[in-house]
Amino acid sequence: MGRIDYLAMKSDQETAALLDSDFNELKIAAKKLINHATKFGGLAFGTSFLRWVASFAAIYLLILDRTNWRTNMLTSLLIPYIFFSFPQVLFNFLRGEVGKWIAFVAVVLRLFFPTHFPDWLEMPGSLILLLVVSPNFFAYTMRDHWVGVAICLAIGCYLLQEHIRASGGFRNSFTQSHGISNTLGIILLLVFPIWALLTHVV
Repeated sequence: MGRIDYLAMKSDQETAALLDSDFNELKIAAKKLINHATKFGGLAFGTSFLRWVASFAAIYLLILDRTNWRTNMLTSLLIPYIFFSFPQVLFNFLRGEVGKWIAFVAVVLRLFFPTHFPDWLEMPGSLILLLVVSPNFFAYTMRDHWVGVAICLAIGCYLLQEHIRASGGFRNSFTQSHGISNTLGIILLLVFPIWALLTHVV
C-alpha cells in the first residue's frame, strides 16, 4: 500500500508540475501577444495620424499655391497625393452622395456659368471629381497598397527638390519669405509615405 500511495503522490506532483509549466507557457504567450498587438496597434495609429497630417499639409500647400505662393512647380501633383493619402473617413464621405452633389454643382457651374467659376476652385473641383469617378481599383486597392504609398513618396520627393531648386538652395528654402512654412509643409508630405513603407516592411 505504501508503494501505491507513493506512486500516486508522485503522479499528482508530476501532473501539478506539468500544469504549472503549461500555465507559465500560456502566460508567456499572452505577454508576447499583448506586446505584438500593442506594437502593431501603435504602428497603425501612427500611420493613421500621419495620414491626416500629410493630407492637411497637402491641402495647405494647395491653398498657398492658389493664393500667395505662386510657383512654377507642378503643384497639380498635390491632387493625386491627397487622393492616395486622404483619411478613410473623409474619403468615404466625399466618395458618397455628398461628393457626387459637389461634383455635379462644380460641373454645372463650369459648363454654364464659366465667368462665375473662380480659378481657385479648379484644383478642389478636380479633386472632388477624382474622388467620385475613380474606379474601385484605384479608390480602395491602390490606396491601401504599397504602390499608392510609393506614389505619395515620389510626389513628395519631386516637390521638395523642385522647391529647393526654385529657392536657390536648401538654406534659401528656409530663409526666404514664406520659405519655412512651404518647406516644412513639403517635408510633412514625406513623413507619411516613409513611415507607411517602413511599417509595411516591418
